[in-house]
Amino acid sequence: MSMIFGVPIAVLSGQLLLGLINGAFYALLSLGLAVIFGLLKIINFAHGAFYMLGALCTVVLFNTLGINYWVALFLAPLIVGTLGILIEYFLLRKIANEDHLYSLLLTFGVALVIQGVLTNIYGVSGMRYAIPEVFRGGVNLGFMFLPYYRAWVIVAALVVCFGTWFMIEKTKLGSYLRAGTENSKLMQAFGINVPLLVSLTYGFGVMLAAFAGVLAAPIYSVTPVMGGNILIIVFAVVVIGGMGSIVGSIFTGLAMGIIEGLTKVFYPEASSTVIFLVMVIVLLVRPAGLFGKEA
Repeated sequence: MSMIFGVPIAVLSGQLLLGLINGAFYALLSLGLAVIFGLLKIINFAHGAFYMLGALCTVVLFNTLGINYWVALFLAPLIVGTLGILIEYFLLRKIANEDHLYSLLLTFGVALVIQGVLTNIYGVSGMRYAIPEVFRGGVNLGFMFLPYYRAWVIVAALVVCFGTWFMIEKTKLGSYLRAGTENSKLMQAFGINVPLLVSLTYGFGVMLAAFAGVLAAPIYSVTPVMGGNILIIVFAVVVIGGMGSIVGSIFTGLAMGIIEGLTKVFYPEASSTVIFLVMVIVLLVRPAGLFGKEA
């Protein structure tokens, strides 16, 4: 059996695949956080709850309405994104001019309410969503077995991440979003509806979290508390990449997933803390993050 650094290639490649899948989720979730904070300066502590809602909404739509995966992939983020827009309009807008701490506390409270209500309804036992028929099975690459659905998750996450980067950085809509948050009064003088842009931006960031939840539903156990643990990791990823950095969120999310996977191979005891160790080192060397701008 072929070995690398004393580790079988099959084991190493398998952990790298798992790391890349986790990295895809980290990238999607941290991208949503970066969009919301970078453009709106809102520290969205409800992001994990929206990720959970995307996964749970997929399961509920399938069990109650018989809606297939492809429809859920579009409908669940739209439903959760609409909820995000309502939260921004009725709650976050009231404290838009206050310190960032208020938005953090408010979104943290929203997350607790959502999690508590859904736990009361569904309990904490895991629910499963079957892998779509078209993605069942996999392909033998010789050195590893690659499940089709895992490959789809990686491709879908990368397409959405880089599509979001292109929209924000290279299109007129993205320039409106950036300008509206930099100088809202000037943009309103030009006839741009800045409050609507703010609501849509928050809704879009929430949709990214829900989209990650839909992708996660056939892989992980779906519970009302599934967003809590991953949120802490995602915040660490955002800090490493740089708060508000779109590119930093994408590349750091993928890189941290791979580093986590490699750590499980060579030093499993540190796999749950390696991302936080990297965060500490980055903050000591570059407090603004790898891709962030100094204040």
